[in-house]
Amino acid sequence: MTYKIGVDGGGTKTEGILVDAAGVIVARHLAPGCNPNIVGPEQARLILTDVLGALTSTLSAQPSTLSSSPIVATQLFMSGLPGFWLEVAASLKDFGHVTAALDSLPILELATHGAPGLVIHAGTGSFVAARAPDSTIHYAGGTGWRFGDPGSGYELGRRAISRALLELQGWLPASRLGPTVRDHTQLGDAADARAITRFYYSHAEPNRIIAALAPAVLRLAAEGDHTAHQVLIESAGELLDLATRVATKLFPDTPLHTIPTGLSGALLINSTIAAALAPRTRLPLTPITASPIEGVRQLLLRSSFSR
Repeated sequence: MTYKIGVDGGGTKTEGILVDAAGVIVARHLAPGCNPNIVGPEQARLILTDVLGALTSTLSAQPSTLSSSPIVATQLFMSGLPGFWLEVAASLKDFGHVTAALDSLPILELATHGAPGLVIHAGTGSFVAARAPDSTIHYAGGTGWRFGDPGSGYELGRRAISRALLELQGWLPASRLGPTVRDHTQLGDAADARAITRFYYSHAEPNRIIAALAPAVLRLAAEGDHTAHQVLIESAGELLDLATRVATKLFPDTPLHTIPTGLSGALLINSTIAAALAPRTRLPLTPITASPIEGVRQLLLRSSFSR
């Protein structure tokens, strides 16, 4: 019996699976995020090797007639520093043929199943990935929280805080965003804009704490808060505009409404956002409910199991 390993390594979590030749998952392991831009290269490598070790340890108790490792291939789909992950892949031994690619590919697979099309993803970060008619893969956005990532949890939280601070300063009409942001800091009801600003600027993990505000903004929008809804649309709309530019350039002779387009990530598949985005584009937006690791499994199954 031979096996393959697939790993989806993101900023929030790292998930690995061990599959047999039929594509059945025989083992899986979940670990913290391994984006080297966030945790550092050394910790990122350690998290990955721990995941690989946990998956292969499940085979130690199984009898085998093979004189070599039963792992014929390992495919890594990782966030951050592609060059770093290529070096890591080249250094791994006893894991078959090891390759490294962007973590956008499994999500694109879920959206298009190997056919031309694109996917719009917004989670902790955001990006647009596409497969052109000539089968080449393209990637847009995904520049990280420091540079925007429109539609992402971080960008949504950043916009909400920016609006709330102006409300608390008295320059914009008050909305529920002001109290929501104040509650998020846990500074108390008397906290003013300066105290809230210091809280976010001095936090040890500003990207994480700001992104953590996104669910509260989603909740306000779902409850009918106009200001929160507008913040959502402005953020997600910028990502949608990027996707439209990608589609127009890669599919110049194809009507937009015929290009398969997936929406991925908790923020975009939220019913409030999906409903608001639909009238703003001719792209046929289809929410993806399967997890990225299912896209990894499908990619593993589509590749050969030969040594």
